[in-house]
Amino acid sequence: MGKCVEDFVVGEVGESPARTVTETDIVMYAWISGDSNPMHTDAEYAGRSPLGRRIAHGTLGMSIVTGLSARMGDFDGTAIAALGVEEWQFLAPIFIGDTVRLRTTVREARTTSKPDRGVVVRFMELVNQDNAVVQRGVMKTMAYTRSGLEERLPATGSPD
Repeated sequence: MGKCVEDFVVGEVGESPARTVTETDIVMYAWISGDSNPMHTDAEYAGRSPLGRRIAHGTLGMSIVTGLSARMGDFDGTAIAALGVEEWQFLAPIFIGDTVRLRTTVREARTTSKPDRGVVVRFMELVNQDNAVVQRGVMKTMAYTRSGLEERLPATGSPD
């Protein structure tokens, strides 16, 4: 089970497992998104660009962030909804073969006017194998409070 709002500590830093970005990731994302810009899909074209090779879509990086966040397990069974992404920056390209991991820092964790839920604000940094931050921004998530989660869990105990 993931964390409830009260379990998040402002300033707490977490880190995900790493994953390597593959050509298949980029090809599938181009198909799903409909973005077939040659910087992503054409090795000859991208080879003549200032970057010298194909890059992952910026929004693929954001999608990887959400997947790595899920792998951390912080919101397993406790998330209600994603509320938004703010101040997102694409700082450096992500290349085929880069290995990235997510570093999160809790900025805020508060209950809302509804006592069964709250909002967790985390600063997210996608970091590559060279320890360079390639993307960063703020993500907000609505999650259950402990009392809100308890209301939704089935009662435990042995039958009489």
